[in-house]
Amino acid sequence: MNIHDNLETPALLLDQNVLERNLARMRLHLRRLGVSLRPHVKTAKSIDVVRRALEGQPGGITVSTLKEAEYFLAQGIRDILYAVGIAPGKLAHMVNLIRRGADLTVILDNVATVQAVADAARAAGVVIPALIELDVDGRRSGVQPASPLLIEVGRVLAANPSVALRGVMTHAGESYNCRSAQALREMAERERAGSVWAAQRLREAELPAPVISVGSTPTALFAESLDGVTEVRAGVYMFQDLVMAGIGVCATEDIALSVLVSVIGHQADRGWIITDGGWMALSRDRGTSSQKIDQGYGIVRTVTGEAPCDDLIVISTNQEHGVIAQRAGGPLDVTHYPIGTLLRVLPNHACATAAQHQSYHVVAGTRPGIIDTWTRISGW
Repeated sequence: MNIHDNLETPALLLDQNVLERNLARMRLHLRRLGVSLRPHVKTAKSIDVVRRALEGQPGGITVSTLKEAEYFLAQGIRDILYAVGIAPGKLAHMVNLIRRGADLTVILDNVATVQAVADAARAAGVVIPALIELDVDGRRSGVQPASPLLIEVGRVLAANPSVALRGVMTHAGESYNCRSAQALREMAERERAGSVWAAQRLREAELPAPVISVGSTPTALFAESLDGVTEVRAGVYMFQDLVMAGIGVCATEDIALSVLVSVIGHQADRGWIITDGGWMALSRDRGTSSQKIDQGYGIVRTVTGEAPCDDLIVISTNQEHGVIAQRAGGPLDVTHYPIGTLLRVLPNHACATAAQHQSYHVVAGTRPGIIDTWTRISGW
């Protein structure tokens, strides 16, 4: 009997042994650098995972949705950084969370949003903490550290007693495009230096900047110095994925997440194995397509997590079907994978794949069976 015979597929598996190893790696690295960790929970969206990530940390978390803030507040976590620019339509929800006891910090990068937050806070009779979002790498949102807008936003914040300027934050998302350890180290230093300089500019303008928050999984793990930084945010490090492996942040053996699928058919003349793991189970993320090695929709492993003798990837997906073949497209003896064979697929992007599922079926290495089931949330 197979160790997962009673589990309907597709199903999301989480290897607790690998998870714990990944958590320990980040914890020890940041401890050596003397900086605390504010885990980003957008990947895990599960209190069972996040409690483990918070061990030895001050207890604050980062969220990317107010649904996450709701959920983790109900689990007793009050110190929450909402790390997405706040839309005006979400201000009432945010105020409600603060009234219910959340120490919820927002991020801002323009005067219009500052004014909207200040107006909502004033009307509700609350004070909303805020960080100025920085753009240190040209990747996405934020104020450039050298921009006059940084001081302008800071002064508007300081002039409104209903908001409290706490400092600056940034996310070096461009690190996902780095292709060497040296490039990752340089990006980590660029993130650190830009944020520290921006905070210094605020202080020179007699504006408060006690918090300097940086973070992405690649820069967090490759930073050689975090002098001046007060906290690091990261989330994918808990599970890792093929994108992280593709830029040298981890090995495939460090990927804790996989999707269990069943073989439901074959196209023997094409060397295809058909499974019940389509894009609804794996996601449409093709994050490795621009990397040196394109992993298709995911690398295939045996049911116990080992690499099969054939170099298999998921080459295409439909909604509920996945097509597995050899990476090089050569002939494949599909009789080695009879109907009902269970396989694991390692994901390109842990966040996107996990988002397709409602729970983690927890395993421990090659130990037989599912040892636990952890629920996760979704939505906004």
